[in-house]
Amino acid sequence: MEPLNVTSVLGMIFGQVFSLFMLILVLLGLGKLASRLMDVPFNLPRLALSALLGAPAGSVGAILAYYGSFDALNSTDPARMDQPGFMALMLFAMAVGSMLAFVAFELLMPRGTRVRPVAMLRETSDLFGRLGRYRRILWILVRHGLGGYVIGRREGVEDTSVQRRLARSLSRSMEEAGVVFVKLGQAVATRRDLLPPVFVEELSRLHSEVARVPYDEIRDCVAAELGRGIDEVFADFTAEPLAAASIAQAHPARLLGGEEVVVKVQRPGIGPVVRRDLDIIRRLAKRMEEHTAWGPAIGVRDLAEGFADALLEELDFEVEATNIAAVAEASVDSPVRIPRVYEAYTSRRVLVMERLHGNQIDGTGLPEERGEEIAKTLLDCLLEQVLVGGIFHADPHPGNILLLDDGGVGLLDYGSVGRLDARTREALQMMLLAIDRGDAVLLTDTLLDVVDDPGEIDPERLRRSLGQFMARYLHGGATASMRMFTELLMLVTRFGLVLPAELAAVFRALATLEGTLVFLAPGFDTVSEAKRYAGARMSEQLDSGNLRELATGELLALLPTLRRLPRRLDRITDQLHKGRFTVQARLFAHPEDRRLLRSVVRRAVMTVLAVVTGFMSVGLFNVTEQTGVAWSDLATHTQALNLLAWILLAATAMFVLRLLVDMVRDGAENRRR
Repeated sequence: MEPLNVTSVLGMIFGQVFSLFMLILVLLGLGKLASRLMDVPFNLPRLALSALLGAPAGSVGAILAYYGSFDALNSTDPARMDQPGFMALMLFAMAVGSMLAFVAFELLMPRGTRVRPVAMLRETSDLFGRLGRYRRILWILVRHGLGGYVIGRREGVEDTSVQRRLARSLSRSMEEAGVVFVKLGQAVATRRDLLPPVFVEELSRLHSEVARVPYDEIRDCVAAELGRGIDEVFADFTAEPLAAASIAQAHPARLLGGEEVVVKVQRPGIGPVVRRDLDIIRRLAKRMEEHTAWGPAIGVRDLAEGFADALLEELDFEVEATNIAAVAEASVDSPVRIPRVYEAYTSRRVLVMERLHGNQIDGTGLPEERGEEIAKTLLDCLLEQVLVGGIFHADPHPGNILLLDDGGVGLLDYGSVGRLDARTREALQMMLLAIDRGDAVLLTDTLLDVVDDPGEIDPERLRRSLGQFMARYLHGGATASMRMFTELLMLVTRFGLVLPAELAAVFRALATLEGTLVFLAPGFDTVSEAKRYAGARMSEQLDSGNLRELATGELLALLPTLRRLPRRLDRITDQLHKGRFTVQARLFAHPEDRRLLRSVVRRAVMTVLAVVTGFMSVGLFNVTEQTGVAWSDLATHTQALNLLAWILLAATAMFVLRLLVDMVRDGAENRRR
């Protein structure tokens, strides 16, 4: 056996290391070039992964291009494989393959997408958890006779007896499905503007009384949240709860200072269950929005999001404490009692607040006059919160209203509140005024002023539709109800308009309150009373003192414009006198228009370049093609033309990939809008 030549071995090792080093440099250079040419973010881990996938594919392409087939490669002298031409082609092909794989990753996983193995495993685990939850919910529905309706059966739903049976089965299914679905049923039960009366009646029977948490767990939770023993905070803490609801349990207690309080303690382990079920509800709402005609009309996705946000806020009692303080500050003169919060003893899972003595409303045992008085007080309170304070109770269902022993009214549970800015409050007042006067023009102008993006809407067609809407609900002896506002939302949606979420929340809260007031005063005209309040507010604002103050404020806001107005008028009249008055109009002044123009021009240029380079590449391949002659045996100028053909082909591929990247990004941006 011949001894190894150390020089040869070192030379071979050096050659391999040098080749690897050159490949890395070429990959980095082409990766940077690809990021610039195709607006793809340069990312070293992506580039390394692209090299692992693209380099082998590129080497196969180089072998086929140089030798024609793998059979020719097998019959070739191994010494010829070290020729500089073949090595250069191999290196170039591997680099191009890696670059194309790098760009392909941008198509599959766009900018900002990160591969997180732990997150992927967690998502997979969540998927299996959802599938298990789907199976359990489906089994509950099937067991209560609702399986056929899940797959789209509609027979007999117009029959009253079938509706009654269906509503009762739905109520029992929601009760068995758990906390989120019980809360959803309670919320939907107040929406008489959306559901038939039989469904409202059955879902209203959903109760929140569930199995009570043992006192030992409550005591441990309070001690852990407050950081001290229960005896160090309370002089007395009753083990028997006032109520055991689906999310929290309320216990009467007395502080060391003697104040009577209610301690609201979150049920152990409720957070993950609620979040999982809310995720399911969001997904179901998304499918309804995409695959039904009524879903977008009533904004089912927004309803689900609003419900989910409100329920998630209910899981954080510190948020509720902040909400109570804000609403109390905005409703300081209201006759409705709002419990005081003891912030020193409040945490995310424990809320300590003033105890109000009374009973929840059920409509029994109240004289008709007393019921009407309480209903009017509650409505005025909510409207004052909406139109004056700008922060309002977003879920005034019967369980959150207390008839106090001293004859007053208390409003509880501020886990969900809505907030309005001054402009939205003013627009809401104008909408109520327009509805009161039957003024379709004013209502149209107010809607177009407050919607997120009017777009290319036809104002005259919208005005006629709103006129017909008001004629249907406000004239001819028809009784107006909060269903009118739901119809208004549906009408606005049909025109492609989107009301601000906070304004839609006002309508939902009013609809919920109307369902609540039925318990107090059957036949109570919520819409008429709301118009009465809005009219009184408008008259109060137009009072001599308030009007003078309002006019002074508007005049102060106009002062800068008024100061500049004489100079501008003088300049305009001077230009008119000299015949130099001109009007300049900028084309594509809007950023979106400029972006669209740039995108169209860029794509047109890239398309032309791709076609030109593609035809040039095909032409050069035809010129340099010599059957039966290896690339290494071609003349030097023929090799150069053949190499140029490959470069042009690679350029064509890059232009095509850039077009694909642009189209994928535009599609993603359109979906986000």
